[in-house]
Amino acid sequence: MELKTRYMAKDTRYDEMAYFRCGNSGLKLPAVSLGLWHNFGSKDNFDNMREMCFTAFDNGITHFDLANNYGPVYGSAEENFGRILNQDLKAYRDEIIVSTKAGFDMWKGPYGDWGSRKYLLSSLDQSLKRMNVDYVDIFYSHRPDPETPIEETMMALDHAVRSGKALYVGISNYSAEQTRVAVDVLKQLGTPCLIHQAKYSMLERWVENGLLDVLEEKGVGCIAFSPLAQGLLTDKYLKGIPENSRAHNPNGHLREDEVTQERIQKLIQLNEIAQNRNQSLAQMALAWLQKDKRITSVLIGASSVKQLCNNIDCLQNTEFSHDELNAIEKILA
Repeated sequence: MELKTRYMAKDTRYDEMAYFRCGNSGLKLPAVSLGLWHNFGSKDNFDNMREMCFTAFDNGITHFDLANNYGPVYGSAEENFGRILNQDLKAYRDEIIVSTKAGFDMWKGPYGDWGSRKYLLSSLDQSLKRMNVDYVDIFYSHRPDPETPIEETMMALDHAVRSGKALYVGISNYSAEQTRVAVDVLKQLGTPCLIHQAKYSMLERWVENGLLDVLEEKGVGCIAFSPLAQGLLTDKYLKGIPENSRAHNPNGHLREDEVTQERIQKLIQLNEIAQNRNQSLAQMALAWLQKDKRITSVLIGASSVKQLCNNIDCLQNTEFSHDELNAIEKILA
């Protein structure tokens, strides 16, 4: 029987990564965080997951982002990450930020979805069991619930911290106005909102219409998810839709009708700017988000160690000239 070599983190793991303070809190997050939305499910290769986590940590990525329903199947990403954390990364637990969320459908019946106190706190207990941890560092309300008072949802987050099951709390997918209300309620309860996780990329910029201003005003951090627009902002679609792409997958989050000829032309133009910066399109897209100091971290996914390393390399050039920014704006207009 072959014994796996015990993982030892690199001594140089903090040398290259940049860390930014999350809003007005005392917590810093890496410029790039690893999301486990894809490629950590029950049908994915476990050894590949391990290697990606090791590579991430060796490169200074201390933040691993999960949710209760990441998989598929639901819960399997937490189970797999929990195995890695307990088998290989346990000695480094105090150097790691683990986040999870509840808000989307998780189990059948009226208590397995949205934003009730019943659902959020039951889900958090389940997440802790799946990962075999005593607490998570950040617990999120994954989306606002139109039928539950925002006060109830925020009181559940407050309770998670007071019961020792989470160190910080955050919200995700809340509008600017919903965010303002949620942050104020949490402040009144005595548990500040640490962070907002928002969908943000070159192709999806709704956060610029008020949300980032509210976060800055309230001293709340922001972490961007889907920064590559489900793979659109990579070299994969420069020649159309490849057979093995997410756009061809009927169960994927990227629809084929989103990959229009007009959009492909924009990607080609953006890619030319990226090449002049000695970056791939994906690297430039990730770096572009970090030009705004209100963005604490950018959440990347990866299917391989090679892809992960390529994305981390975006940090080698995060400065943009005025001419580059103007050219990008003209293309995106």
